[in-house]
Amino acid sequence: MLALDELVADQDDLAVRLASGSREALAEVYERWASLVHTIALRSLGNTHDAEDVTQQVFVSAWSSRHTLKPDEGSLPGWLVGITRHRISDVRTQRYRRSRNVAAVAAVTPDAGRAAPEPDIAQRLHVAHEIDALGEPRATVLRLAFIEDRPQEEIAQRLDLPLGTVKSHVRRGLVQLRRRLEEVDGVTP
Repeated sequence: MLALDELVADQDDLAVRLASGSREALAEVYERWASLVHTIALRSLGNTHDAEDVTQQVFVSAWSSRHTLKPDEGSLPGWLVGITRHRISDVRTQRYRRSRNVAAVAAVTPDAGRAAPEPDIAQRLHVAHEIDALGEPRATVLRLAFIEDRPQEEIAQRLDLPLGTVKSHVRRGLVQLRRRLEEVDGVTP
């Protein structure tokens, strides 16, 4: 068994290697602390599938944000727990949005027992075509934000774009999309 000083030195060395881009260090970090991350996520979310997703997202985030790891300012497990808390918060936000949207639809649907009519397939195809015509990365940003209902922070991380850039793409993309759809038969989104 390692002495406490040796354990801390080992963790510091592992943090330095991870921050410098060592894939082997990432694998070792995963091996050591994936169960901790999964346990925290499972206890917080109460759902095995969500806990597994959060665990995966934490280690993807750890790798992509390894440059923010400061081994001399805190422990590696503490840094991972911080990332875990953020990912758990993202899942809770998505759950809230989903339930809010369902409640809003139920409140305006005249007969909640009957399914709402599907939008005209031609209109859906037209909107999809117009989104594609916006170009990249704007089209992908809009798809992730509105079709997949992803938070803007996640989109920024996933596409490796600054958060402000993602927000600009959303705002300008919606304006551009509205303008394009209004040009064709006065259709609005």
